Amino acid sequence: MKPADLIVINARIVTMDGAIPYAEALAVRDGRVLALGSTADIRGLAIGATRVLDAGGRLVLPGFQDTHIHLQDSGQDYSQNADLSAARSPDDIVATLSAFAETHARSWVNGTGWYSGVFHAGNLDRHLLDRAVPDRPCLIVASDGHNGCMNTLGCKAVGLEAGTPDPQNGHFVRDPDGNATGMLYENAVMWAESRMPRPSDADFAAGVKWAQALAHRHGITGVLDARVEERHIRVYRALEAAGELTLRVAATALVNAFDTTEGAVERLSGFRADAGTGRFKVHSAKFFLDGVVENRTAAMIAPYSDAEGGNAPLMFTPTQIAEMFTAFDAARFQIHVHAIGDMAVRAALDGCEAARKANGDWPSLHQIAHIQFLDPADIPRFRRLGVMANVQPLWARNEPSVTDVAVPMVGNARSRWIYAFRSLLDGGAAMALSSDWGVSTLNPFEIIETAVTRQPPAAEGKVPPFLPEERITRAEAVAGYTTAAAAAAWRTADTGTLAPGKCADLIVLDRDIFSCPAHDIGGTNVITTIVGGEVVYDRG
Repeated sequence: MKPADLIVINARIVTMDGAIPYAEALAVRDGRVLALGSTADIRGLAIGATRVLDAGGRLVLPGFQDTHIHLQDSGQDYSQNADLSAARSPDDIVATLSAFAETHARSWVNGTGWYSGVFHAGNLDRHLLDRAVPDRPCLIVASDGHNGCMNTLGCKAVGLEAGTPDPQNGHFVRDPDGNATGMLYENAVMWAESRMPRPSDADFAAGVKWAQALAHRHGITGVLDARVEERHIRVYRALEAAGELTLRVAATALVNAFDTTEGAVERLSGFRADAGTGRFKVHSAKFFLDGVVENRTAAMIAPYSDAEGGNAPLMFTPTQIAEMFTAFDAARFQIHVHAIGDMAVRAALDGCEAARKANGDWPSLHQIAHIQFLDPADIPRFRRLGVMANVQPLWARNEPSVTDVAVPMVGNARSRWIYAFRSLLDGGAAMALSSDWGVSTLNPFEIIETAVTRQPPAAEGKVPPFLPEERITRAEAVAGYTTAAAAAAWRTADTGTLAPGKCADLIVLDRDIFSCPAHDIGGTNVITTIVGGEVVYDRG
């Protein structure tokens, strides 16, 4: 056997591969796993130039993959704009924005990451932002990306007036006199951003490099950017050509409700052809079938149960969904769906069923992301249709967006099926875990802890579990970040497990997350992250 470029010894390697589930050491050559075995066996593959990594008995896993993340946009946002994620009062918003505005003389002041479980049209409007930024236009966008707010000068700069019509699948909040309050829902955020100065490609490239460094610190070696358009693809391709893309990036390209089916398939086919090799690829089509519950744009089977009542329509018609899903499935794209309400989940399953009937079965692993609300009658359809649940377990806990917003809006009976992960797994659904960063933390260990406990990480205080019967196991959670994630991103042939011939993507952790106390999982630190045999993060 050829000598190794790198050996990892004295480790507890959990390979996630049933053929060789555990090993003490591994060897790497030309970016791939050469062999697994005992430390003594693997030492025999080293020569003088071989790098040696002594893991000190620590746990080694395949690199984690986050298959629903907004890497490029959130990287630019959080590295270059005001970070509002810690704000919990209107005064916090004002103080953070004011301080940030003092640091630069840009024509606009931008902020990101405010929590829509606390801030809403009742306590956030242009007048509050005028206090923070009285002299320049200002836009702040919520962590979920579905809500935004502008100050008065911002409204004037983009031409938002009393008579401005709502954009398709968007809404401008207005006061009783019909004047815009500055709050923006759904595509109204994109409407405003399209009329503002936009960051340059260099800004977005810097954001990607900042974000991929953050990802590597958390043991992430591959991602799926869950909403890309031409600019995203252009930036990723340039970074890859320059040798600066250290993450494996798959991408799901946006399809709009105003697109024609033929035009959308042609556009995405061009994206796929131009970006299909190396570390970056386009492999799926992204559909937003509804919005979020916090601004009442989640589409439900039955109307909301609170005093306000009402409901939200699907953002694509059932006819569009059937036609577009069938066309993209026939063109061998994976379909990736944003679905919060139970009607949106059902509509996504209906679309996948129509595609399967028209085109036959193939291993697409079409994705439905989020699945905050679920009708139990739809659970068996995931397995039957080969559809994967792509879930964000950090949200499955007692916090304001759930207890103060979601539960009152849908009532007790439907609340039983909020984030029903155990039920989905027991029903035979495949399941990937992800973060939806920058909506919430990128840290997979905090997310795994909440998946296992249905509670916030211990560092946030003692909180009762939310629907503890929907907990999943540690092994299931780790699989959701490794084997299932690799399948979701169509990388199973090369990643997801540590086996001879697979890419040498691996992480070394400071504790054993399979055996440590459950509430210690979130405190896990990554010691080393390796992608393709190269160290991309070393905690030292």
